Amino acid sequence: MPQVIHYSFRQNLNAAARRAFEWCTDYNPEDIAWIQEENATRKVQRIANDMIILFDTFPNKGKSVVKQKLVCLYPDRLTWTSTHLTGPNKYSQFLYEITPQTRKQCCLKFTAAHVYHGAMKGKQETEILAEELRKSDSEVWKRLARELEKQLREEEP
Repeated sequence: MPQVIHYSFRQNLNAAARRAFEWCTDYNPEDIAWIQEENATRKVQRIANDMIILFDTFPNKGKSVVKQKLVCLYPDRLTWTSTHLTGPNKYSQFLYEITPQTRKQCCLKFTAAHVYHGAMKGKQETEILAEELRKSDSEVWKRLARELEKQLREEEP
C-alpha cells in the first residue's frame, strides 16, 4: 500500500508577494527549463482561469515519463495546489503559500504530501526519504528564486 511522506520548507523570494505569485503561476511551456531537467517538455491546458493541467514529459532510462498535474489557483490568498494525476508521484499533492514579508520581499511555504508507491521498511527509512525529497524540492525552489530575481532585474527600467 502506498505511503504518504509529509515534508515542508520555506523559500525567501526577493519580490513583492503579488508579483511572486503571478510569476510562479504564469505557466507556459518554457517553465520546465528552469527546473533544469534535460530534454524535458511541458504542455499547458487551461481548464478555467483558476485551473490548469500541466503535462510534463521527462526522459528516463530511454523512455518518456509523462507527469500530469492538476493546478488549482487561489489568487486572493496567494496560494495554489498541484496534484499529480499520473506518473511516479501519482496522487501526490503540493501546497504553495506566499506570505508578504516587506514591500519587496515575501516567503514561499511549500508543503508536500508525497505519495510513495514502494515498500518502506520503517520510520527511519520514511524520515530519510522525506529529508531527501525536501532537499531536492528545496534546491529546485532555490533555482526558481534566482530566476525570479533575474527576470525582475531585467524588467526594471
